[in-house]
Amino acid sequence: MEQASQRAIHAAQPIEWTRSGVVVLDQRLLPEHEVRNTYTDYLHIARAIRDMEIRGAPAIGVAAAMGAAIGVLHSTARSLDELRAEFDAICDELSKTRPTAVDLFWAISRMRVKFAEACAAAAASVEDVRHAMVLEAQLVHREKREHDEAIGRHGAPLLPRSGRVMTQCNAGALATAGIGTALGVIRMAVFEGHELEVFVPETRPYLQGARLTAWELQQAGIPLKLITDNMVGHCLKTEDVRAIVVGADRIAANGDTANKIGTYQMAVLAREHDVAFYVAAPISTLDLSLPSGDAIPIEERAPEEVTHIRGVRIAPDVPAAHFAFDVTPSRYITAIITERGIARPPYTESLASLSNNR
Repeated sequence: MEQASQRAIHAAQPIEWTRSGVVVLDQRLLPEHEVRNTYTDYLHIARAIRDMEIRGAPAIGVAAAMGAAIGVLHSTARSLDELRAEFDAICDELSKTRPTAVDLFWAISRMRVKFAEACAAAAASVEDVRHAMVLEAQLVHREKREHDEAIGRHGAPLLPRSGRVMTQCNAGALATAGIGTALGVIRMAVFEGHELEVFVPETRPYLQGARLTAWELQQAGIPLKLITDNMVGHCLKTEDVRAIVVGADRIAANGDTANKIGTYQMAVLAREHDVAFYVAAPISTLDLSLPSGDAIPIEERAPEEVTHIRGVRIAPDVPAAHFAFDVTPSRYITAIITERGIARPPYTESLASLSNNR
């Protein structure tokens, strides 16, 4: 196999569980600096999620699971009753970090279930519960990696054998702790011999496309072209882009999908230019409790992230809005790629079927 295709499947990891603590790659400093911080306090992990040191829905889920585990591991509780009280506080703090990405709440819920099971076990001790929580966090991480690879395998055949594709924001390894969802599909396609060039919008205001996706693709040896966000329509019209694949932060029961701001307009433009528009996300990103995307909470971040870039003011002192996500109606989505297979319209049926397919 050619060296380029081998490189495509390997990816830098944003978070790792180690004996020293949870090691987090500070994505705010990429691509100039690769700085990894080691945390042994769940409050520091919560802050890392809130401040976007680690970001991307699946990676946030992994971080939340590890935060819950590290909190229990370093708790000073001497009894299960004391540990229960502390664990509730740990989960509450982690749940306050980011409102849109459902993987955060999925991971916290899963860790709550494991905690209750461990406490209920016969003759359970505080040490037994600590051990169980660490193993569960490591399992969440391992499963996310496996799910990324499965998403890639399902999605790769949907991409052209050669030509240009487009993505939005960063849905790569940095966002998932695996090989990526949207970028995982692209990585797997290249690994399987597809000859692709990826158009990467910069993704204002946080520049995840310019700083993170471009860096990941360069590291993987996958050809890319960085464009500004307002070039998307022009490129779809003139540059023969054959498919778009994006990630997701939350998917409602009808297939409406919340993803990084700018995704909605990209999907509308894709329809105008007859370009297939795919969403790649794990089953944990589904929120079947919401009938449509109208009920998905949209995070609003600090306006300074719009008026400034890395602390440097680029606009006068005026009001600014920073909606971090938008919702793409399911009618614009060609298919949703998951680790269990591909969902197609009507999504109310296909997503429910995949969700129940255990």
